[in-house]
Amino acid sequence: MTENHHKIIIAIDGHSSCGKSTVAKEVAKKLNYIFIDSGAMYRAVTLYCLRNKIIENGIINFPRLEEDLDKIKVCFKFNPESQHNDIWLNGENVENEIRLLEVSQNVSPVAAVGAVRHLLVALQQEMGKSKGIVMDGRDIGTVVFPDAELKIFMTANPDVRAKRRFDELTAKGESVSYEEIRANIIERDRYDETREESPLRKADDAIVLDNSDMTREEQLIWVLSQVAKN
Repeated sequence: MTENHHKIIIAIDGHSSCGKSTVAKEVAKKLNYIFIDSGAMYRAVTLYCLRNKIIENGIINFPRLEEDLDKIKVCFKFNPESQHNDIWLNGENVENEIRLLEVSQNVSPVAAVGAVRHLLVALQQEMGKSKGIVMDGRDIGTVVFPDAELKIFMTANPDVRAKRRFDELTAKGESVSYEEIRANIIERDRYDETREESPLRKADDAIVLDNSDMTREEQLIWVLSQVAKN
């Protein structure tokens, strides 16, 4: 899979905290593809909003957000230490800061703003022109790359997802409660599935991967087996 005409687009959609990015990163590394975390792009915009008080007490100032869109510059840069692409916001590496719970609690309503989605979808489509990419998100197989050669819809039991997220955040030293994380996950599912702009849904030709009882290695093997069929 070294020549461009053999390379494909792998679109991985699914619910929050079900390990989409983890699997996508490992698949990309195995195939020597480019990994693009679309969720990180929305998180970066959310972080900008929080820093600039466009979001206060969970309320978005929509006119200010749309006014500031041309001031928000989001890109990925390769990190030689992690061997992955980190997200940069206006010239600053924010890969770690975008994972904080405050960002998680506010990203769904920001991602539902039409102007934000149109801006980032255009960037994502530009990134995918040469193929050979793995991109994960909520609307990759339905909106961003409806013609992707391989579409996967990932999900897992909410309790499993909450436990994984809890373990991830506490390992980073954050003081969080399991109940708060579980409530956030359920609310994000509801919001993502019912929003007007590009709601989360399984593409008709997507393959479902429920990884509730699968290890990371088992998930990687499963996805690579699907790639081999293309």
